Amino acid sequence: MDHVLSTHICVQHRLNTVWLDRIWDAGIPAVEIFCARQHLDYRNKAQVNELGHWFRDAQLKLHALHMPMYSDEQWGKSSPNAVLTLTELNKPKRLEMVDEIKRALEVAEVIPCTFAVQHLGVGGEEFDLNKWDAAFTALEELNLFAKHRGVEILLENIPNAFSSGERLMGFLEMTHLKNGFCFDTGHAHIMAGIENEWDIMKERVKSTHVHDNDGKNDNHRYPFLGSDGSVKWPKVMKLLRERQDQYPLLLELREVPEIPKAIEAAAEVFRRLEDLPEFEEDRERR
Repeated sequence: MDHVLSTHICVQHRLNTVWLDRIWDAGIPAVEIFCARQHLDYRNKAQVNELGHWFRDAQLKLHALHMPMYSDEQWGKSSPNAVLTLTELNKPKRLEMVDEIKRALEVAEVIPCTFAVQHLGVGGEEFDLNKWDAAFTALEELNLFAKHRGVEILLENIPNAFSSGERLMGFLEMTHLKNGFCFDTGHAHIMAGIENEWDIMKERVKSTHVHDNDGKNDNHRYPFLGSDGSVKWPKVMKLLRERQDQYPLLLELREVPEIPKAIEAAAEVFRRLEDLPEFEEDRERR
């Protein structure tokens, strides 16, 4: 499978060419850039242009942009108003949020990519049909904006009442939108289970977010390298290999002190996932 690393692995650091060189030097050919302003300040033309110049001459490819979850540089801690969500019912506020996401999509004008990953709502959000309508209006506008920049928006399964596989499929069926999916293994593990979510979403999956957790907390652990992961990777890899030409194997990991060489560790995770036997049904190896 093609390998991609999300820069979520260094999201607390300003993204620069040194990080990108390290990813390439680790043997990883492509990235997904996480649009968090403390990391990639998509409003900062100097930073975006610097990265754009680097990518034009580099072999490393940009696979996708992850759309921002907050408008500030502190993961939403500066103010409740920093949260960005397509399910905002207040129209003026929602339009401001859509404009903020558009600013992140404009990065693709400088650094071309294929996909943008978008959340529908925020973590733990309860279902509300009126919010579904709000999300449709917002996403319809964003789809058009992204299309003009050669980008397709993918909806990600996240732990809330809008974003299970079943709800995402229902949303697309109701709205007739054509968005693909980004399948997140860690989120599915917390929700209805990876196999269940995969069976629902697989035909529309165009990218992935692969990471481990304990089945309760969304902590983006490294497969194999953490003590609290509980995903059964032989079973997951069997599922992902069914359609391996449809999407890459994309790691979305969180930097932790006990793994100081994060990017090198990610490269090791890729190797271990690929080394899992193609036909392994019952062994509990991780």
